[in-house]
Amino acid sequence: MIRMGALKRSAGKVSIILAGIIFVGGIIFAGLFNMGLAYTNEMEFCTSCHTMKINLEELKETVHYKNASGVQATCSDCHVPEPFIPKMVAKVIAAKDVYHEIMGTIDTREKYEAHRWDMASRVWEKMRASNSRECRSCHEYTNMDLSEQDRSARKRHPKALDEGKACIDCHKGVAHEEPDEPEDAEPDQS
Repeated sequence: MIRMGALKRSAGKVSIILAGIIFVGGIIFAGLFNMGLAYTNEMEFCTSCHTMKINLEELKETVHYKNASGVQATCSDCHVPEPFIPKMVAKVIAAKDVYHEIMGTIDTREKYEAHRWDMASRVWEKMRASNSRECRSCHEYTNMDLSEQDRSARKRHPKALDEGKACIDCHKGVAHEEPDEPEDAEPDQS
């Protein structure tokens, strides 16, 4: 009987130690995972590929990069959703771009430009499907001071809101050069 009690106590201690190791391991994994996500959201990481430097040069020419208020949008502000599941989907999709950079599909300006329409169209569709969620993390119709906007914007923003338009429906070339639609492309459904 004494041996059985000692075995149960020993098994209990092992279970507690094992649970503690799993708990600490989980904390370490979660921390490293979050550090990895944060690192891959940095502009320096995003623009470390040769072809993404093209996008950076275009971004530098926009109000999203340099403006009177000093607020700067980075790659992840526009291309990586905040909610966890959409963020993970975006990261998996972004891996495709890294693959194509490594494989040489878009590793030169000429190759990149040849694929620009298709890449931009995919981003626009993603933004349209999310109702321009990433744009709205900074820009919200209800917070706009229309009196401070130019005449065209004062007229178009309320109309876009009434029509349920996403930001991307009107602002396709806002941070990067808007590519010319190829002659054989399907017409835009917006």
